[in-house]
Amino acid sequence: MNQAILLRRRPVGAPNADDFEFVETAMPQPAEGQVLVRARFLSLDPYMRGRMSDAKSYSAPVALGAVMEAQTVGEVVASRAAGFAAGDTVLGGYGWQRYSVVAPERLRHIAPGEVPLSQNLGLLGMPGLTAWVGLQDIGMPKKGETMVVSAASGAVGQVVGQLGRIIGCKVIGIAGGAAKCAFVENELGFDRCLDHRGDLNLQLDEACPEGIDVYWENVGGAVQAAVWPRLRDFGRMVMCGMVAQYNEAPGADAKGAPPGPNLGPVVRKRLRVQGFIVSDTGWGRYPQFRAEMLGHIASGRMRAREDIVQGLENAPAAFMGMLNGANFGKLVVAID
Repeated sequence: MNQAILLRRRPVGAPNADDFEFVETAMPQPAEGQVLVRARFLSLDPYMRGRMSDAKSYSAPVALGAVMEAQTVGEVVASRAAGFAAGDTVLGGYGWQRYSVVAPERLRHIAPGEVPLSQNLGLLGMPGLTAWVGLQDIGMPKKGETMVVSAASGAVGQVVGQLGRIIGCKVIGIAGGAAKCAFVENELGFDRCLDHRGDLNLQLDEACPEGIDVYWENVGGAVQAAVWPRLRDFGRMVMCGMVAQYNEAPGADAKGAPPGPNLGPVVRKRLRVQGFIVSDTGWGRYPQFRAEMLGHIASGRMRAREDIVQGLENAPAAFMGMLNGANFGKLVVAID
């Protein structure tokens, strides 16, 4: 039998349990040219909140009654596509479900012993690739520059900051609570981590008296407001996400959306503020990314923390908690 979680209705504001439905169905069978994948770990990521809405975006929303979107890692159960055989370990299964039928071009072979299997969804998955691509293409940090990373203990933020340290930047993280800040400083090696639950303006003044060259934006809201005026001339702001606003903002062009910063300094300071979607160019560069990251892992310069939830049925509660900052590290679901 297959188990899956469907989108039952579109949430208004924060999602709740009634927006999801847990179902059991017959295990799907691959057609010619398809591969059947059995998920072992499921990735939960903030972008999924946008897929629950029917607002116009860069990707189509999840249809009502359809399986919630996600990437999984697991093994091939059956294959009717060249290049894949039963027993292969693969990244690229689909959805909040145990079994999925996918096209072979969506799958990537992975060596199961290189890292713990679940890390292929975080450190070596979409979040890690997002960090790598965004820094290369937009952030372009240089040795000696000051980089600030919001949601620094999260799946993307922890990789961004460690890459910055490898380059030779002064890296300041922002996270919520003493435990997360201690992890970012002591385990990930950031120069400092600021608790946004305190006086963030005062902490930024103390940690970044010279200003900020690169800001990695994962949060938005009050954190963005505190960082914005401290960007230096020719600063770069990498717009990756704004999780603090996902449940409130009705849309970028809608009345009532939270106000953004005064954009006047973009001209005066010659700032670069750019968003990106990793799927635009990132997956074509995945082999280079993976090779570099494996090297960093082997040298001890790259670490990651995971928040693993047991059982597919617990995915909705874990996802809702993530949107409120309840997770600590990359959030994944272990599927029995």
